[in-house]
This record gives sequence, structure tokens and C-alpha cells, in this order.
Amino acid sequence: MRLRMLLPARADVAVMGRTPRRDLLAGLTVAIVALPLALGFGVSSGLGAEAGLATAVVAGALAALFGGSNLQVSGPTGAMTVVLVPIVAQYGPSGVLSVGLLAGLICVGLAVARAGRYMAYIPASVVEGFTLGIALVIGLQQVPNALGVAKPEGDRVLMVTWRAVQDFVQAPNWTAVALALSVAAVMLAGARLRPTVPFSIVAVIAATVVARVFRLDAAAIGELPSGLPAPSLAFLDLSALGSLLAPAVAVASLAALESLLSAQVADGMTVGQRHDPDRELFGQGLANLAAPLFGGVPATGAIARTAVNVRSGASSRLAALTHAVILAVIVFSAAPLVSKIPLAALAGVLLATAVRMVEVGSLRAMARATRSDAVVLVLTALATLVLDLVYAVIIGLVVAGALALRAVAKQARLDQVDFRPDLPGGHSEEEHALLAEHIVAYRIDGPLFFAAAHRFLLELSEVADVRVVILRMSRVTTMDATGALVLKDAVEKLNRRGIAVMASGIRPGQRQVLDSVGALGLLRYEGREYATTPEAIGGARTHLQRAGLLPAISDQHARTTPQEPAR
Repeated sequence: MRLRMLLPARADVAVMGRTPRRDLLAGLTVAIVALPLALGFGVSSGLGAEAGLATAVVAGALAALFGGSNLQVSGPTGAMTVVLVPIVAQYGPSGVLSVGLLAGLICVGLAVARAGRYMAYIPASVVEGFTLGIALVIGLQQVPNALGVAKPEGDRVLMVTWRAVQDFVQAPNWTAVALALSVAAVMLAGARLRPTVPFSIVAVIAATVVARVFRLDAAAIGELPSGLPAPSLAFLDLSALGSLLAPAVAVASLAALESLLSAQVADGMTVGQRHDPDRELFGQGLANLAAPLFGGVPATGAIARTAVNVRSGASSRLAALTHAVILAVIVFSAAPLVSKIPLAALAGVLLATAVRMVEVGSLRAMARATRSDAVVLVLTALATLVLDLVYAVIIGLVVAGALALRAVAKQARLDQVDFRPDLPGGHSEEEHALLAEHIVAYRIDGPLFFAAAHRFLLELSEVADVRVVILRMSRVTTMDATGALVLKDAVEKLNRRGIAVMASGIRPGQRQVLDSVGALGLLRYEGREYATTPEAIGGARTHLQRAGLLPAISDQHARTTPQEPAR
């Protein structure tokens, strides 16, 4: 039953027939934009341009059919390339294919476990920092091809970039620099002047023609297979799967994160479109299971291509399927022409893509929102650049969570409540003065949990020399075991000083945690737990009478029924 919910439904097919012409045109536009990106990301990953094309075709088609979004376009992405480079360096091409296969299985498992819903808990500051870090890494990865030098050894992008610059200084290749910068400039300027025109393919074609006509010294992609290879598991080494599990978890985490982010972006750009996060994970899992069989790299939902798809008027999965089919036609019919594209031109495409990924307005707004958001954004971006993407997200989430807990903990308050002569209970002004002398009441507001509990203990332990402390707990919003233990410790310390502690207004949801650590039993000692504050005051008055500190009250006062609700 659960698997059936993850499979395509009749409604998906019905939507595809509503506006087929608009979807076909949108698919064509996305394919034109996706071609240089697929080639560039394939080259950047280390597996070659053919791997990028295979991923765009196979993964793009399967994710479109089985994914949870009508508008998502999937394929090789810059973020995934960032993760794959060190895996290629350590395990080789066959290791990357095995990692993609394992990552696909993990994504399918996440879908069955309904893990997609947890995407909503990732803070916007983490997402923005993550995106900024990816843009920086993608840009730095293009430096060797943009400078026309062989990619230096290593898997740390900063070190590789520095070595590439050193190699260029020793043997400058200004042709490659000119091609890369020209393509990037045309794309960036064109996007401002005519956003609907696919300037990436126009710039790449122009750069290729110029390089061929003037016989420029510019390394090209090289020979490509005229078609997809037959599916094969020859790359799979069962004995190596154990060592590949950790990178597979990293790849699966990134595939899930980026795909769900992209689907969320697509929803925000349209009216009436809502993706199913679990189906999206299932579709990406199937896509990553199939892509390695054809020599493709792991795939994710592509935010830039998805945005182009939406802006081009797509309304169903037909557009993303059309994009995959057109790329397949190019693979089979135009491989010799594609093979002549200069690597520097592809580097220019990806440099422009990295620049366009950075939304300056969003970054400025996030930095100005709160100091915590600014800290999380910067830390996530730096971790993405220096470490890797999965660690960056984890660090961002941990720091964001710690800062959020700190902010919530500050909301916890322990306020002393003054006695008023008009409190129900019928005591006179003289009795009121005696009560105020021997009794102190505190109202606990907000959460009583580990982040705020110890401050609460310090404040409560500094109570002056009184005989009774009343804790008004009806405004405690949440309580964990640490908070309950601290409360118990505070009660025990006060009892050792001869101070009786009485509590009122304990909520039903907090009784279990108090009972589990023994705090509830301590408060119930001699009946010191009450439903309302007036009842607790009555109990305190009785305690003082027994101690001989308060004269016996009249029967009329004793029979007075408290009317004040618990606070």
C-alpha cells in the first residue's frame, strides 16, 4: 500500500494532456539550457562529458516520471559535482558509479520511511549559506579549464585552484581565458537584457565556431559516444561496498536535500502546484539507481533548470520528459559536433551559473534579519567551501539549533509574585502581612528544559529566609527531564533549609516527566501539590499555623472557597 502511494497516478497523466504545446516548448527551452550544463558538470566531476549527458537523459526522464513534482527538472548539478570530485580522486570512476547506486537505494529507503516531511525544518539561513558556498565552489572548480591548464591533483578546491593559478603564471593561455570570460559575460549580460533567450547555448556555439575558424589553441571536449552505452553492472565491486557506504550516505543526503529544495522553489514560483516530498525522494532514488548503469553520475533536482522550466510556462511532467528526450536525440545525432566544444567555453557557462546562483538581495535580507541568521549563513558557506556539503549542512543545523535553543531559553522567567490583600481566602491585613513575611510565591513562565534549567536553579536557590515557597507552574510551556531534575534539586535544597515548597497548576502533560524523576512525589509530600494558587496559599497558611507562626483563622475564613483560577 505504501509503495503504491509512491508510484505515478492517473492524475499525473491527465495533467500532461492539458497544455501539451506549452509543455513541449518549455521542454525544448530547458534542453537548450541544460546541454552545456550537463557537459560542463560531467567534465567537472571527472567522469567526462558523456557521463553528464547520460545522467541528464536517464535520470532526467525517470525523475520526471516518478518524482513528486510536476515541474522539477533533474540531472547533474554543481552541488553534486562538488561532492563527487573527492570521491573520484579516492575511488575512481567505478567507485562513483557504485556510490550512485547505493545512494539511489538510500533515497528509496528514505521515501518509504516518509523522511521527506523533515525538509521543512531546515532554516532559511542554512539554505542560503549552503547555496552561497556551492556557488563559490563551482566557480573555483572552473579555474583550471578557464585558465587553459591541466587540472592539478587534489580534492580540496582551494588548493587545486591555487596550483592551477601557479601553472597558468608559468605558461599563460590567454585564449582559454578570453573564451571563458566572453561566454560568461554574454550569459550574464544576456540574462539582464533578454531573460527569455537561452544565451548559454548561443555563447557556446559562438565560442566553438570562433575557436574552429581561427584555429585557436583551445582544448575541446573530445570524442563522445554516439548514443548511450548498454546498461551494465560491470563497475560493481561487492567487496568495496563497505568502504563506499559513507560517501554514498553523503551523496544521498545531498540528492535528497537539493531535490526537495528545488521542488520547494518550484512550488513558490507557481500557484496551485504542490510537490509530494516522499514521492520526490522515491523518483530521485530510482533515477540514481538507473543512471550508473549507463555510466552516469549521481543526479539531483536542478534548481536553475527547474526555474527555467517554470518561467517557460511548463505545467506538467511532459516538459521535463521532453527535455530528456531532446538531449537523447542530441546524444545520438550530434555527438561529433558537441565533441568540438572548447572546455574553456563550458567553464565560462559554469562561472556564469555560479554568479547567478548568488541572490544578493536574499543574502542581504538574511544578514540583516538577526545576528544568529547571519552567523549561521556565514558558517554554512565557509564549511561548504572548506569541508564538504553534508558537513556544512550538519554544522549549519547544529549552530542554528543551538542559537534557537539559546533564544528560547531566554524566554524562561522566574518572577516573584507579591501577595495582595484582596486575594481570595478572607485573611485580614494583619494576616496578609504575616503571610508576606513567611511566604514567597514564584510564577514560572516559558520552557523549563535543559537550556534554561540551571539558570532557574540558581535563581530559586537564592530565595531569602522564608518558611514557604509557592511555585505557580500553570504557565510552564514545556518541560524535559533536565528541567524536572533541576526542579527536584531545587525543592530538595529548599527543604534542607527548612523551607516547605508547594506547587500549583501543574499541567497534565508535565506530570509524567516530573513523576519519572521523582519530583512529583517530592511535591506531593504532605500534600504540597495543589490545583490552584489560592489552594496553595491555604496550604501554606495551614503549614505556618502548625509551626506556630500564624494564628488560627476563623471558621468563616477556613470555609472560604477559593475562586481564583490556577495561574
